[in-house]
Amino acid sequence: MAPAVPRKGNSVEQAVRTASMTSGEIPAEVRKAMKALAEAQMKALAKSKWVGDEFAEESRAMHYGEKDLEAIHGKATLKEAKELLDEGIEVAPLPFPIAEPDKLN
Repeated sequence: MAPAVPRKGNSVEQAVRTASMTSGEIPAEVRKAMKALAEAQMKALAKSKWVGDEFAEESRAMHYGEKDLEAIHGKATLKEAKELLDEGIEVAPLPFPIAEPDKLN
């Protein structure tokens, strides 16, 4: 018998399934839109560098010219995100949660 190994958490199906479980039955057109959004997020993340808890610092360094610009994603507290926006640094939350790379199978 094969062991029960969960799939990676960064999949389109996982994002849509999680949304379905938390919000009841989702109309087909909404499910289709969510799938398209999840696929777009996956494509964007594939071209982006994970910076973890250093997101705010990395964003500032790029904004102020201390580092080269590149696409990044990571974690920030609500306070850090508001501070970045107040400084004129454009940031946005991801529409679907992702698994941190170091915590994937």
